[in-house]
Amino acid sequence: GLPAALPALPLELTVLYNSLLFTVGASDSAIKGDAEGIRQGLLRVLEACGACGQDLGTEELWEKVLQEVTVEELQAPLHRLGALQAAWWLAASQLGSVAGLFQLLSTAEDLGRAHCSEGQNELLSLIKAWQVPPEGASLPLVQSAKDLKEVLCTASAFLQGLQELEAGNFPTALSLLQEAAGGFCSKNILAQIYTCLGCCAQRMGKPQTALQHLKRALQVDFQCLPALSHVAAVYHDLGETDAELQALTLLYEALGKSPPAAASSSPCFLMRAELLVHTPVLTSLLRRRHPSEVKYLLAQRCLQDGRVADAVEHYLDFLSLLQEGLQQQVPLDGSSALPRIPEVFLEAASALEQAGRHQDAITVCEEVISRTTDLIPRALRVEERLEQPESLLPGAEPAGGLLSQKKESLCCLAWRAAGYLHQGWAWAKLGESKEAVTQFSRCLSDLLRVQLHGSGIKQTGNLQPEVEVLQKIRLLSLLGRGTQFLELGRNKEALLDFQHSLQISPGDPAAASYLVQALWKLNRKQEAAAQWQKFSQSCPAEDGQQQGQGRPLPLYLVSCLEQAVFPHSEALARSIQDYLGAAAQDTRG
Repeated sequence: GLPAALPALPLELTVLYNSLLFTVGASDSAIKGDAEGIRQGLLRVLEACGACGQDLGTEELWEKVLQEVTVEELQAPLHRLGALQAAWWLAASQLGSVAGLFQLLSTAEDLGRAHCSEGQNELLSLIKAWQVPPEGASLPLVQSAKDLKEVLCTASAFLQGLQELEAGNFPTALSLLQEAAGGFCSKNILAQIYTCLGCCAQRMGKPQTALQHLKRALQVDFQCLPALSHVAAVYHDLGETDAELQALTLLYEALGKSPPAAASSSPCFLMRAELLVHTPVLTSLLRRRHPSEVKYLLAQRCLQDGRVADAVEHYLDFLSLLQEGLQQQVPLDGSSALPRIPEVFLEAASALEQAGRHQDAITVCEEVISRTTDLIPRALRVEERLEQPESLLPGAEPAGGLLSQKKESLCCLAWRAAGYLHQGWAWAKLGESKEAVTQFSRCLSDLLRVQLHGSGIKQTGNLQPEVEVLQKIRLLSLLGRGTQFLELGRNKEALLDFQHSLQISPGDPAAASYLVQALWKLNRKQEAAAQWQKFSQSCPAEDGQQQGQGRPLPLYLVSCLEQAVFPHSEALARSIQDYLGAAAQDTRG
């Protein structure tokens, strides 16, 4: 409450500088908001000089003080306070304000040095060119202005590097992040910088360079587990599955250990770079995965790579984690690697099937079927391509809500139908053809709930993703039931299923081959031979065309697709060629 006095202001401003640093250091959390104490200190300076600036914004206030206050004893305290203000603005990503402030703090000679550094970052050049004021022996500082300048350089390079990385300007981002890595910072922030360098190099298509940076991050701070997560992602992109699985295993083990102690902050400063850099892109790059996410990734990668035994072990471990309230622990904001839980169950069933554990696969699928039964309407009318939303009746909910509800119903229907599909194939593997036919029929009956409104049931382009999955399940179920009809000697029923399959997916190699086999078994050998000749000429081209179209199949359907492949191609081809050869001889005779 005392009036401002010039002789006391150097001490007053130094006390303000130290107290603000103590406040920042004590909170040990990212700086947010405005530094009101700095504003009040500047107003005290103006008051002592017989001026006022209550109506000015913070930037205008700094400009007025630095241009009008020429008292020599106040220059050093004001410069230190200015550096502190720059820290607050950096934390708020107000880079233009920081640059403007350092232009005011710098002399003409300083600015000349900054402009001479052609090709360098303007803000970094301004901060580096700023001459740190000398410290008075009688006024001790809790953090020197020189150290604060180093922190500002590191933080500004790191922050701008992240901004360029987010904008896709990777070479510029790489340069700025490398500048930050050479700056004054703790091991914790240095590991974060190297992690960001690794991510930048990965996006530039330089995986080996990315691995070098990420390994450096782990060498600097072995608790920087996001770096290990990115290492696994790089190996995945390189197709090095062994290395990827090793990285994921190490990550899972590390996450399962007790929480790490507080990150090292040496060299110990009250104002540190990690308190100034807190952007969404950094949060995203450094997101710490939940152990269950890593366990799922291990299971998924093993299944994709054909490591069935390992996949089964990981999937069963993951399913046991569901009993521990997994859904309450994993973020559901789209950042998680986890798919929807029914899909994980179906993937687990697929792994169990491939491992020969057919009864276990049937049990897992039954869980999916029972959980989704009450979520599926009796009938579901959907647009095949949904180019425009359906018109709504008066009083109906908005189109977006209706479409979202339909999409969810389609997903539930696909999961339940896939459960029946897997059960059908599992019973078939157990030699129980009648039970397999029952499950395939249930799958097909479920799919009749969907009334497609569009260009018919043929798979052409631009289908809704959910509709495309349903069509593929229908195709695989018809093929599965048809094969079991053949096993049971019900060849006419098998023929109908294979004909229907070809209506859904014209030119499908498996459907075409099974159709020929059914005709052959019905002793309609001339038709079989004609169809075989037709498909042998058209299938390779059409199959290649189909491979390039559509979306990737859900992982839980891949094993069903493999089981539907016709296994007797060579034998059937020989039989038909022999028949055609004999027919030709009879014609000549």
